[in-house]
Amino acid sequence: MSDRTERDTVLGRLRGALIVSCQAYPGEPLRDPDTMRRMAMAVRDGGAGGIRAQGLDDLRAIRGALDLPLIGLWKDGTEGVYITPTARHALAVLDAGADVVALDATDRPRPDGRPLAESIEVVRAAGGLVMADVSTYEEGVRAAALGAHLVGTTLSGYTPATYDRKAAGPDLELVERLAGALDVPVIAEGRIHSPAQAARALAHGAHAVVVGTAITHPTTLTAWFAAAVADGRV
Repeated sequence: MSDRTERDTVLGRLRGALIVSCQAYPGEPLRDPDTMRRMAMAVRDGGAGGIRAQGLDDLRAIRGALDLPLIGLWKDGTEGVYITPTARHALAVLDAGADVVALDATDRPRPDGRPLAESIEVVRAAGGLVMADVSTYEEGVRAAALGAHLVGTTLSGYTPATYDRKAAGPDLELVERLAGALDVPVIAEGRIHSPAQAARALAHGAHAVVVGTAITHPTTLTAWFAAAVADGRV
């Protein structure tokens, strides 16, 4: 299969799909590669058309268990650019079995001082696809121009320039604006907490929708219900 055919196959399989983010935070009971493998298998059985996961061990475990398109990343650190922050991280994610390497494509400085273009170029040269996680329209346009195969709204609300958007739910305005301007698929991600919001993201032009917390993070889900019950008692 040629690189172009493989790219088109992955992007075609993701069109209109629900991509489920199977991740757990450090120190949580579910932070375990085999647990994330089982989580990925469970959401596949529920109809997920793709998986997004982080960490090399998790990616290897998930890749060995299913053949859905796999978007991989490597979180290294907790502040600034830490989602697949360098070309070295990007190649490792690809080697772990990811079809698509997700990386921070914001305009913030990268920890090794190297340009975003370098990470995109090395993944493309190795035959992989790149998903650029952005927080603004301008970042999305730049990432597409640099060669990203997909652009995701993942970081809208999570960078200093966009903190004001975090309380507003999913940034469907950004999804629609990018989808109308770019020739590459736009992935809606970030604060999509209901099936209705996921459907609206597709209606706003998203190629696919990523949902994480509302499906795979029981600690947060429990906290939502516990808070509602507490309010009801009051």
